[in-house]
Amino acid sequence: MKITVLTENTTELNFSVEHGLSLYIETGNRKILFDSGQSALFAENAAKLGIDLGKVDFAVLSHGHYDHGGGLKRFLEINAHAPVYMNRCAFEPHFNAEGKYIGLDKSLEENSRIVLTGGVYKICEGAELYSCEGRKALFKTSAFGLKAERNGKIIEDDFCHEHYLMLEENGKKVLFSGCSHKGILNIVNWFKPDVLVGGFHFFKLPVGSELEHYTKLLAKTAVRYYTCHCTGEEQYRYMKTIMPQLRYISTGQSIEL
Repeated sequence: MKITVLTENTTELNFSVEHGLSLYIETGNRKILFDSGQSALFAENAAKLGIDLGKVDFAVLSHGHYDHGGGLKRFLEINAHAPVYMNRCAFEPHFNAEGKYIGLDKSLEENSRIVLTGGVYKICEGAELYSCEGRKALFKTSAFGLKAERNGKIIEDDFCHEHYLMLEENGKKVLFSGCSHKGILNIVNWFKPDVLVGGFHFFKLPVGSELEHYTKLLAKTAVRYYTCHCTGEEQYRYMKTIMPQLRYISTGQSIEL
């Protein structure tokens, strides 16, 4: 399995970056787009890398925030056939702590290629989506001021719009999580994957005792972690001193599992 970062907050190479996430995944028989960043930048970087997004077999949107789904319209223009799987709550209006709209482009909601999912959804052999609604959370999480609009009311976001992609290949379980809003420790506990790729949403968590506690718990797991985006650069540097199995991936980089 090969994973290439099309867009992420940082780069060590000659690529443009933005606050967002988009990954291109190649398995033995599938080409997958996981998230599309906040703009068409993911497509520009894909072209620079020689990746033909027109050949993507299917796309997955991890949750309903603009920095993961803002490039969706561009993907639908580039690729004429791939279905796009997203959670059935993804088009709910979402807002940041200041009340700014951070949701998806509602004009895409009726696009015939969008497949809304919930619970456990099997895309194909070796590829499943999990929303984890109703699963017991062993670790408390914070919405960090993020809000959603439901039934005409503004509520604290419960992230019902987030789901996770599990790919199984050659006996390995590789889990993709856009932002891990339901708690990275909960997600690892629920799935116990061999590899986890995605953001931890620690960038608003100061380096200190709470982050140290979480990091030590993650370090005890047998999981290999490739993190990015919303984990936070300062937080990553601190976590790396405790977690030898942690690596940061940035725009333009590829990893092979």
